[in-house]
Amino acid sequence: MKKTYFCNSLQYMGIKPGNDYYAKSIMQKANVVGWKTATAIVVANMVGTGVFTSLGFQLVATQNTWSILLLWALGAIMALCGALSYAELSTHLVRSGGEYHFLSKIYHPYIGYLSGWVSLTVGFAAPVALAAMALAEYSAIYLSIPPQIIALVAVLAIAAFHSVSLQKSSQLQNISTLIKIVLILAIIAAGIWITPDQSALNWNSNWQQEIVLPAFAVSFVYVTFSYSGWNAAAYIADEIQDVRKNLPKALILGTLLVSALYLLLNYVFLKQAPLSALQGELKVGQVAAIQMFGTNGGKLISLAIGLMLVSSISAMAWAGPRVTQVMAEDHRLWRRFAARNTKSIPVAAIWLQTGITCLLVLTGTFEQVLIYSGFILQLFAALAVAAVFLLRKKNKAPKGFRSPL
Repeated sequence: MKKTYFCNSLQYMGIKPGNDYYAKSIMQKANVVGWKTATAIVVANMVGTGVFTSLGFQLVATQNTWSILLLWALGAIMALCGALSYAELSTHLVRSGGEYHFLSKIYHPYIGYLSGWVSLTVGFAAPVALAAMALAEYSAIYLSIPPQIIALVAVLAIAAFHSVSLQKSSQLQNISTLIKIVLILAIIAAGIWITPDQSALNWNSNWQQEIVLPAFAVSFVYVTFSYSGWNAAAYIADEIQDVRKNLPKALILGTLLVSALYLLLNYVFLKQAPLSALQGELKVGQVAAIQMFGTNGGKLISLAIGLMLVSSISAMAWAGPRVTQVMAEDHRLWRRFAARNTKSIPVAAIWLQTGITCLLVLTGTFEQVLIYSGFILQLFAALAVAAVFLLRKKNKAPKGFRSPL
């Protein structure tokens, strides 16, 4: 009786697991995204504001260079473990949607539905709003336009671009991510080459005492935020060519590339600026740039950091609506957002997320939303990673990627 009542309640909300809408809509989907574009989505989603802001807060209580680099190395290991797990899930349960699809299939449709709701409301819209406002703040040095206007224009323009075709989305993502990587490599090369007058580098042996302090664990929270996004390509699995081969490649290569960039960037920041200038500072990237290139050069680097965020906004504007679209395929309540146009683009889902993002930008509430929702987002990701072991019990003859974990 209780089970029947629960299932009826789910159907009343529009949740009807196992319907054939997905089977009918699969013919509309185009597998045109290669592994390079999928990797670009992972890189762009991971490299956002976190790596340019976290170090200043970490240095308040953790100042040994070995300790700092260990933090980022541990973050890399954590992200790689997640990427390996998602690679296995995505190649056995081939469908876009990420956690929504995995949790629905392995645990229960209701858990997947909750995950989809979180992804729609805060999982993507809030980070897009945060990245757009950061882009606006960095660009405001050269533009006498209110930051909110810059942020809204950026969000709307990128959403419009992603509403055209998958080919156009791929072009935007590849070009913007390539620009991001080139700019970061230029900063790293300059930082390694230039010899500073003062430096925050500290190679003493006291790191062994630092890593057992509570502050080390607190500093790791900033690292986990910076590494988030390692699962980005899983959200567009339906659009990736030869998904069982290319999706694991994209998740793993993207995560490894970002891990290397993060370790080198933090080394450069520590090398190029004194501890007093970095400690507690939000814009550590800008501080290090001013130390390397002077005030005018620092402003140019700030603008470059803002431009880097275009690829982050683009990646989330691409991946997020696919969760909404897949959820709408399964649930009658959301059916209007399941439709794709003739170019296989879920336009309605794209503009639903864009509308929520614009609302967050206008109200300025996204930072609070991110703080309070961060735990929930991590919980769903952890449930998805744990689902690998349940999947192995159910699937005795695996057809896709097998994680070595």
